[in-house]
Amino acid sequence: MNWFTKLFSSRPKHTHPEKKPNIAPLASPNNPLACSEPAYTEHKKLPLATLKKLAPLRDMDDAYVEQLAHTTLSYTQGSVIFRLGQKANSVFYLLEGSVELQPDSDNRYTLSAESSLANLPLNSGKVCGATAFAKTNVTILAISGEFICHWSGKSLQQSIAVELLDIDLPEQIAGNRFFTSFSHAYRENRLSLPSLPNVALKLKEAMEKDLGINEAVKIIGVDVSIVAKLIQLANSPLYSPVSPITNCHAAVTRLGLDQTRKLVMGISLKQLFSCNNPQLMEKMQTLWKNSLYISSLSFVLAQENGTVNPEDALLAGLVSDIGTIPILHFAEQNPDEYPNLDVLESAIPFLNPSVGTLVLHTLGFSTELAGIPKHAEDWFYESEGDKLNLIDIVILAKLHSYFGTNRAKEIPYMNSIPAYTKLKNSKLTPDFSLDVLHKAKHRINAAMNFLS
Repeated sequence: MNWFTKLFSSRPKHTHPEKKPNIAPLASPNNPLACSEPAYTEHKKLPLATLKKLAPLRDMDDAYVEQLAHTTLSYTQGSVIFRLGQKANSVFYLLEGSVELQPDSDNRYTLSAESSLANLPLNSGKVCGATAFAKTNVTILAISGEFICHWSGKSLQQSIAVELLDIDLPEQIAGNRFFTSFSHAYRENRLSLPSLPNVALKLKEAMEKDLGINEAVKIIGVDVSIVAKLIQLANSPLYSPVSPITNCHAAVTRLGLDQTRKLVMGISLKQLFSCNNPQLMEKMQTLWKNSLYISSLSFVLAQENGTVNPEDALLAGLVSDIGTIPILHFAEQNPDEYPNLDVLESAIPFLNPSVGTLVLHTLGFSTELAGIPKHAEDWFYESEGDKLNLIDIVILAKLHSYFGTNRAKEIPYMNSIPAYTKLKNSKLTPDFSLDVLHKAKHRINAAMNFLS
């Protein structure tokens, strides 16, 4: 089991009755857009070891995975396995052969069973994000889609709970002195956690007492850099201003009190990304730049979809990796223990989710925002309802941010994750990134300039 998925609570054993996965309708003269009929169907259960190679099954309880209903389907070359926009009751994995997938794009991509990406699902949401063709004779594993709902439900419960339990370190760092010390410090609540800058803290406290615009302007006005940023933002293309404004009162009036509070929080967070060690400070600066990018992507996606407050999305993107700050501070405080920077950096993705949740809980952020670090890279998380929510936005922004990097080799295709199918205008560009973000580069740059 992935260690951080069981950090806050242990998973219970399950004894659900077996349910056969539902397969999509078959093609017929009356339904030519349906799927092809499998050449062969086998209900024999696969070994647990085979199932545990697959994401996210590899991070779930063995007992739960063993009782999952699954079917092996064989398709001949040229068959249609599922179609773009089709409702999905099953999650499909490629076991043998090659498939060609056509998302909402002019370009297709091919996936081979020999690729490491074959351990990721071909689809995982309630609606298929592509049409899948059998490029060769293929064998497909179909698993009841209920396990994605189970995965998401357990993941959400764990993000709400904040209990300082032992960290079950991954095997590759379990014997490392630094990470063992960090684990103990986490459990004993001895980590050096960041605190909110003065202006952001005062504004947060005042907002809880129902203050007016004049009182907010007085609090913000003591920090001229924040005032300048708010005026800059209020005049930026992000808010499509009709006429320019030149003072803090006009900026707060245009932006609104709640939006102003969130934006001040976002501006102030930059001060937390700091330490004295030059090498670690370089890591902090890289972390801040990456957070800026994810935040800006989140802001634009929220603007485009209209179901999430853009300022909430901006703040959520900024805090998605905030758990890294205490890790780097701990390294600075223990210079004789911390490993080389490459080892430290490779361990951060395992530590950030739980530590980030603790940081945001300590800073008094909402439950929804406090859960962001836990979910930001939970690619197969399926939120309730048909509309995109805050977690979906950050997941999409995070995934998008890895395109063109070394991480691209280990992340799922955008069209295969649940969040993608809830997007408005979810067409993909030829590099399989989101068309809406490809066309909104000027707004992304404007958001980054505002925060940087």
